[in-house]
Amino acid sequence: MKNIKIIIITGLSGSGKSTAIDALEDAGFFCIDNLPVILLPKFLELRTETGSEITKLAFVMDLRERDFLQRYPDIFTKLKEEGYLFEILFLEASTETLLRRYSQTRRKHPLSEKKGLLEGIQAEREELKGLREIADHIIDTSNYNVHELKEIILNYVIKAVPAKGMKIYILSFGFKYGTPHDADLVIDVRFLPNPYFVQELKNLDGTSPMVKKYMNKWKETHSFLKKYLDLLNYLIPLYEKEGKSSLTIAVGCTAGTHRSVSIADNIFQELKKTTSFITLTHRDIQLDR
Repeated sequence: MKNIKIIIITGLSGSGKSTAIDALEDAGFFCIDNLPVILLPKFLELRTETGSEITKLAFVMDLRERDFLQRYPDIFTKLKEEGYLFEILFLEASTETLLRRYSQTRRKHPLSEKKGLLEGIQAEREELKGLREIADHIIDTSNYNVHELKEIILNYVIKAVPAKGMKIYILSFGFKYGTPHDADLVIDVRFLPNPYFVQELKNLDGTSPMVKKYMNKWKETHSFLKKYLDLLNYLIPLYEKEGKSSLTIAVGCTAGTHRSVSIADNIFQELKKTTSFITLTHRDIQLDR
């Protein structure tokens, strides 16, 4: 059995595959968009030959590659016979939703060149029926916005990639974009001084050394972190004792750009001293700049 986790992202055009691969990249996967399926075996072979330490891979494969439908059955079967573990994540959406998304983005559907948009969507849905049937997980993205879909993908990844201990997922977010649905613990740090109102910090984010320095100069920041980390250090072993496989800790501020990012990073740096099964994601860091 190969010591590597592979996720193939596929599905209907306009269903959110770009959002999905962004989420997987945030989760620590090495990601490639639109890799020709015929190159997949060679890519994996090169990884083995070079002794790469990458153990989590994600690829978007779809009808943008002309021969994808003809080639993937044989290639996927051969890779499984060679001991590779991979899952197929299939994204779809209602025809009405896809029509609306294409209307808003004005992007070109891969099958609409000789057909209208509606016929292209219908033809693609029909052509992907076989792939959909063998998919390990299907997500209908019709009722999700970008932030919700990214959250769903991240939680899918947590379940799809087993860990030897409880997985801790640290997430910064902006309340203006919605509270994470699957968060176990949500902490609001809007009580802390806001770097947004400091002219030289306004266009930076919480990963900037200048913003971190600003946040760390306040007594409130240090007092809060001490008390909250004490709480987490008390709770985490209890969650593990109860058999919880993952714990999502969400840290929110107004836009998810400054305070929540800086505080989430501080929490991450402290908790990773005691566990290696921890992930940090800044959900909304680019959205308000």
